Amino acid sequence: MKRMLRSAAILLLISPALFAVTGLEVAQSYHDKILPDTTHMALKMELIEAGGKSSSRLIEEWGIEDGELANTLMVFRAPASVKNTRFLQVENSDRGDDKWIYLPALKRVRRIASSEGSKSFMGSDASYDDMEDREVERDTHEFLREEHTGSWDCYVVKAVSVDPDDSQYGYRVTWFDKESYTPVKMEMYDKKDQLLKVLTIEQMDKVGTHWTPMVTEYKNVQTGHATRLTVMNVEYDKPINSKMFTTQYLNTGR
Repeated sequence: MKRMLRSAAILLLISPALFAVTGLEVAQSYHDKILPDTTHMALKMELIEAGGKSSSRLIEEWGIEDGELANTLMVFRAPASVKNTRFLQVENSDRGDDKWIYLPALKRVRRIASSEGSKSFMGSDASYDDMEDREVERDTHEFLREEHTGSWDCYVVKAVSVDPDDSQYGYRVTWFDKESYTPVKMEMYDKKDQLLKVLTIEQMDKVGTHWTPMVTEYKNVQTGHATRLTVMNVEYDKPINSKMFTTQYLNTGR
């Protein structure tokens, strides 16, 4: 029996292809990751033009897990041109996320329609839809290969929307870090199968028990414009008032 177990262990080492993961398994492992109950972070958003000129914004963000659903609130703190702009995203189990934005100049809350999903979020290279955590079943997941990118050993998976009208992209190719199942790189292709955007994690740290992307870049390769997000401070599992994740708070800031 011991000899058989030893032989089986050797077989696992020398024949990984016999036990290869599928694209669906990789995507599901990412989706099933244990997330913190609450998140509170300070972010710097840099908008970088093709010529290199940049401008920055400071953002405070809160997140809370409500059962298996996540709610997110973002408040822009600086510069003055966007100060007190507030954005709320509420995840739903049976449909796309609900999104609202409060614009101080208009002094009102505006709901983001699903038809606006491909539009830029606050001048960044991320669209409103990019900010959603897509349900696994909305896409097919094809395992492409194993590959290193940066310092990470990854599974590479191609995702195609089951319903072509359910995504602004033709398809997405994601590099999932094998250790954390965090997407550390993503290529997003348009409906003509041309590369449109590339998301790259430039730094990722383990904060407590949670792997956290600390520096992330979105780049639109067709325009040359890029957005860099840097986490300046983050804390997990600290009490947060659930009333913050309401349109009333979005409208009043309190």
